[in-house]
Amino acid sequence: MKKLINIITVALVAALFTQSCHSDDSVVASYLNIFRGDDSTAISQLDFNIGSAFTMLGIDCDANWSATSDADWCTLSNHVGYGYTNKRSYVKLSVAKNDGDARTATVTFSSGGTVKTLTITQKGSGADVGDTFQTAFEFVESLTFGYNLYNTLEANPDINESWWNPTSVSDWETGWGQPITTQEEIDSIVAGGVNIIRVPVTWYPHMDSDDNVSTEWMDRVEEVVKYVLNTGSYCIINVHHDASARGTRTDGIAWLRADMDEYETTSVRFKKLWTQIANRFKDYDEHLLFEAFNEILDNTDNWGDPTDATAYTAVTKLEQDFVDAVRATGGNNEYRNLVVNPYSAGNSQAKLDGFQAPNDVHSNHILATVHTYDPYGFCNSNKDGNNDWNIYIWDSSCEAEIDALTARVNNRFNDLGLPYIYGEFGALDPDKELGERIKYARYIMGKFVNYETTGIWWDADNSSKSWDGLFNRKTNEWNETEIQSIFVSATQK
Repeated sequence: MKKLINIITVALVAALFTQSCHSDDSVVASYLNIFRGDDSTAISQLDFNIGSAFTMLGIDCDANWSATSDADWCTLSNHVGYGYTNKRSYVKLSVAKNDGDARTATVTFSSGGTVKTLTITQKGSGADVGDTFQTAFEFVESLTFGYNLYNTLEANPDINESWWNPTSVSDWETGWGQPITTQEEIDSIVAGGVNIIRVPVTWYPHMDSDDNVSTEWMDRVEEVVKYVLNTGSYCIINVHHDASARGTRTDGIAWLRADMDEYETTSVRFKKLWTQIANRFKDYDEHLLFEAFNEILDNTDNWGDPTDATAYTAVTKLEQDFVDAVRATGGNNEYRNLVVNPYSAGNSQAKLDGFQAPNDVHSNHILATVHTYDPYGFCNSNKDGNNDWNIYIWDSSCEAEIDALTARVNNRFNDLGLPYIYGEFGALDPDKELGERIKYARYIMGKFVNYETTGIWWDADNSSKSWDGLFNRKTNEWNETEIQSIFVSATQK
């Protein structure tokens, strides 16, 4: 009898489920609108340049919907979605590179009898030369892994470094312990499998009272950029310690803040600086990228989530200033790929939610970046007096932290329709055994590959521990080849 009751129960549940599904399928949407990501204006057309690219579409519909494309070069990540009354569902729309004539596709969204179409156009072989510039999507897709040229052109004075009295460009470049950069050095880095080098640059020590950058400093920055581009690799230059933590620097030098009270003054200086940089480099091709700034902080030097939401507003406005200033210089800068990041280049959910992509005159030439030295107790030295907050063993809890981090970063930038990279990452503490750091490298690189992105390693050297980081810039040799080989094997294409 009990068995018979169970059978009847299962049959009833199945019947109800079937009826429910049939009922859902018959629901007709009362509205169906298509948006670009989280934008507020519904769209009926999207235009793309020649290169392969993608965008996220937000579907606002109160019933289940389906979508189809009539062209194989225009594809969708999913063809069905759920309807919601108070939020959007999303689909990723991708277009392949166009080597022929201009073309058009139609994407049709439907829910019951409600239908909306989206016309997709893509430029062809007759387009202007600027339209052939590599898109941000293509740029990320072409990367292997990267290296930061750390402690070099971003060096700046600290109140605890009174011993350092630089009088020449070379003094600045070597002030934090690295040698003068050479073509041989860059060649050796690239020979290890790297195809992107980020060159952090601090500008304020080389600016006069009218914010004009000295010719000598600009010449040296350009020389180092050429070393990278000569290898066929990508190069990113930025505005680095101009946005340092004000509390650790001499008065008045950390002038770039996520602070709306300072914005009007800061904006003028920021746009003038980027106009100078952009004009110097506007004839360089798509292998050179500009990054707005490094880890910008608010007026309290807060590395956590800002307590004042206007800090996010300041970041958004400054990054819009950056895009506008660069585009206004013309030349190749009209289409150059530009890099932006959240507050402090952080990856917390609050910082990601507070980030908004700047508007651009051309689509698909903006990408995002975040930094990760997580788990912090593993990647950094965390001794405080007699307390030791270090994590010495890479275990499942470390993996879980990386899982959560990479998932939320991917979700946020996908919602915004932005490709992204990790502009800094690394395990910087030599007290952590090489075997454990190898586990870290293998795991995080695997996540990068799974999410179709990559990272740019921030190295560290510590001569007191006879450790010269991943790449020894004094000998031009890869030091920890076990980690380097993980990056190479993970990114071979």
